[in-house]
Amino acid sequence: MTAYISEYNLRFALKPATTALLVVDMQNATGSLNHGLAKMLREQGRLEESRYRFDRIENFVVPNTQKLLAAFRAMGAPVIFITYGAETPDCSDVARHIRAFVKATDNKVGRAEHDIVDALKPLPHEPVLNKTTMGAFGSTGIDSRLRALGVTELVVVGVSTNNCVGMTAMEAADKGYGVVLVSDATGTCSDRMQTAFEEMFLRLWGRVLSTTETLAELQTQNTAQAAQ
Repeated sequence: MTAYISEYNLRFALKPATTALLVVDMQNATGSLNHGLAKMLREQGRLEESRYRFDRIENFVVPNTQKLLAAFRAMGAPVIFITYGAETPDCSDVARHIRAFVKATDNKVGRAEHDIVDALKPLPHEPVLNKTTMGAFGSTGIDSRLRALGVTELVVVGVSTNNCVGMTAMEAADKGYGVVLVSDATGTCSDRMQTAFEEMFLRLWGRVLSTTETLAELQTQNTAQAAQ
């Protein structure tokens, strides 16, 4: 990355008291081998095209998100789940550029495809906000909810890195939040897409950390706060 850009990146620390975990679009529609996208591709004889995506979800995104969920819950830090999908039968409420994909994957509220994958089910008190746009800040009340909680930093995970996860992360940065994109708890369709977005995000948008690095920083700040 060009050095002169990184000199101006926002500096912030992840403190449990002011940091929330956003789990973006970890739904059956595009995150399960038995529903939505995978089901459609299997019926078309094209499931192999999505091998990278689903392997990454199974081997990295889900297990690392589980680790982050456990840590945030143990610290009492906010956890918010984001979903996307139509709230109307004809999908007319969904942004035009994603409407065809929502229809193709049957991603509608009330359908199994819209549900969050079983491995990452929210606890009863954890909010689930549905969006009808790529970014969560464009079609949910997430900003006012975060500000009411006193949140100033966000840790963002989920799928897809260069679509809904990335748009939500960039919107958050534009709203003034310090944002961490977790490299091994996000996923998309290829290494090239993942790496390209991470490199772009590091140019003034926010930070890119691994799950281990994220947990270590939160623990350090939690220990420091407890010692005060």
